[in-house]
Amino acid sequence: MKLFPIAPETPGVRAGEEPSKSRWRRAIGEPLLHFLVVGGFLFGVYHLLTPPQGEGKANTNQIVLTKDDVRQLAISWLAQGRSSPTTEQVRGLVDQKVNQEILFREAVALGLDRDDEVVKRRLAQKMDFLATDVASLQEPTDAELKAWFDKNSATFALPAHATFRHLYFSTDRHGKETKEVAAAALPLVEGKSPDSSEVAAIGDPFMFQNHYGDATPDQMSKEFGPEFSNELFQLTPGKWVGPVKSGYGWHLVWIDSIEPGRIPIYAEVMPNVKAGWIDDKYREIKTTALEEMRSRYSVIVPPIETADFQDLQVPPGFNLGLEVSAQ
Repeated sequence: MKLFPIAPETPGVRAGEEPSKSRWRRAIGEPLLHFLVVGGFLFGVYHLLTPPQGEGKANTNQIVLTKDDVRQLAISWLAQGRSSPTTEQVRGLVDQKVNQEILFREAVALGLDRDDEVVKRRLAQKMDFLATDVASLQEPTDAELKAWFDKNSATFALPAHATFRHLYFSTDRHGKETKEVAAAALPLVEGKSPDSSEVAAIGDPFMFQNHYGDATPDQMSKEFGPEFSNELFQLTPGKWVGPVKSGYGWHLVWIDSIEPGRIPIYAEVMPNVKAGWIDDKYREIKTTALEEMRSRYSVIVPPIETADFQDLQVPPGFNLGLEVSAQ
């Protein structure tokens, strides 16, 4: 009895031998082959993108000054009020710049830039400047400036102005009776011109002026004291009044004129309004930028309300590396 094979044999292939196509198909499906191919690809990309170790090290240790850098050094020299630098002086400036760069890189390599409050403050100032994109400000329209002025008109208030003369009575000379001496002199000058020789003979010599023109409350407060300044701008022009107290003694005062403070109209202060608008927008941009940066951080601060700062003392020779301001 003759037996037939269950499946026909492939021509040219021996019994029990796997076809070549099947071998290739199985080889391509091997995970190890996939790993080798992907690894070789990544190695090639890394080799192309990463410079040789010697080249990177050479660039790190290379200091390059361009022609513009040298020109800036020369300009800095001129900005100090000096004459044009000689060739030797420029070489000296270049050497200083190179030494500064070398010391900077060596300091960074040693980590001296870390945990240094002065460096932190300087970098924070630079970042604060860069974060404020003033260039993004568009030129304001006249309508925008007027609207901004209406909301901030008090900022541009013009102070009161007073023009006056005074007679001085010194507490050093008259002691506790100085006010009474000044009051007794008032009837002697009432009805008389402040320019008369009779009036000029009354009172004591004053170390500053006897006549003030267009004086503001702030100016008078600094020179005579707040009490004198406050009363001065309440006086009636055209007659002698007093006594008025100051930080120096007592005074009889003649008011030539008083111009009350007022809010100017937009046209009077338009250039200042534009400058104020720009400053206001600058602060808005700065605040927005800082808020965006701060949103990327988690800030952890100990409870300040329960802290005790009453027994703090500044050690001798303490160097404050951080400017502190309460806003």
